[in-house]
Amino acid sequence: MSADFTTTYTVDQTPDEVFAAVTDVRGWWVDAIEGGTAQLGDEFIFHNEPIHRSVQRLTDVVPGERVEWLVLEAELNFVEDTAEWVGTRIRFDITPTDSGTRLTFTHLGLVPAHECYEICHDAWSWYINVSLKRRITTGVGQPGQVPTEALRTRVVL
Repeated sequence: MSADFTTTYTVDQTPDEVFAAVTDVRGWWVDAIEGGTAQLGDEFIFHNEPIHRSVQRLTDVVPGERVEWLVLEAELNFVEDTAEWVGTRIRFDITPTDSGTRLTFTHLGLVPAHECYEICHDAWSWYINVSLKRRITTGVGQPGQVPTEALRTRVVL
């Protein structure tokens, strides 16, 4: 079993529909995104100041199959090593199944040894398992609406 943070679920939608939702980052993560989020080589900036700012580059894009981002810059202002995400990879694997499509999200390099692991685990769990899943299944995600009360007990700004 991988120590990297991973979560998986199956939806009724096609791989192409899942891919379209994944690459619509503004529709499920935050709407404060600058740059392209769908094409190989695109770079985008995620803004959620003062808590988190990061820059990602799309390094692997195969429509209907997978998307991978490389984190180029990161400012996680709730941990001592604010650049903890730099060099990590965020991967979405899309696999057709008999009952629909399986989405497997893995943040390669986000491991329990990192100070941000618990907080990032909780935030990613919400964004992937709730907001992105709603974006896939209903067409409307909940970008930027992670339940912050649970995280605020751990984040000191």
